[in-house]
Amino acid sequence: MPHDHPHTHTHHQHDHDHHHHDVGHNHSHGPGHNHAPDHDHLHSHVHGQSDADHAEELQVLSSSFVEGFRKADDKASYLRLADIPFQKTGKDGLTMHLVDAKITTHWQIGTACPAFATRELAYLPFPGSMIEERETMTFTYVSMTERADIDLLSFMAERFGHTHNHDHPHHHHS
Repeated sequence: MPHDHPHTHTHHQHDHDHHHHDVGHNHSHGPGHNHAPDHDHLHSHVHGQSDADHAEELQVLSSSFVEGFRKADDKASYLRLADIPFQKTGKDGLTMHLVDAKITTHWQIGTACPAFATRELAYLPFPGSMIEERETMTFTYVSMTERADIDLLSFMAERFGHTHNHDHPHHHHS
């Protein structure tokens, strides 16, 4: 119902002054302002997701991918459907070819981190129930001059717009 006094609403950490006119509220405030967007928004994303949440999401996707790869009768077609490149350009411009896909199983037994006032690491072994299996998949590309081992999580992080960092270096071995 139209009324002629201004009032404010607080949205998105700032105020908007809304003036309702006697002729009705017939102008748009645009998408995100309690109004539908002007176009279809076909992808979804969670704002405010932490790096840990992104890493966990990628790990779940990676595990599903590895499980599917193991079961696939035609592994090359599975990789093509997943848009894993069979060729890529190396640092020197030469074409590198996908020659190997390796699945590795890891179990993290504990964690070590810098300790206060010492050069030694503080070691925290995990209780048995916390030791979980993790699988990683690495794709090996080669050219006449270069070899690159690229893990599945790096491909996925690039594809889904997240950064992927490891505590251990393993990209671009010579």
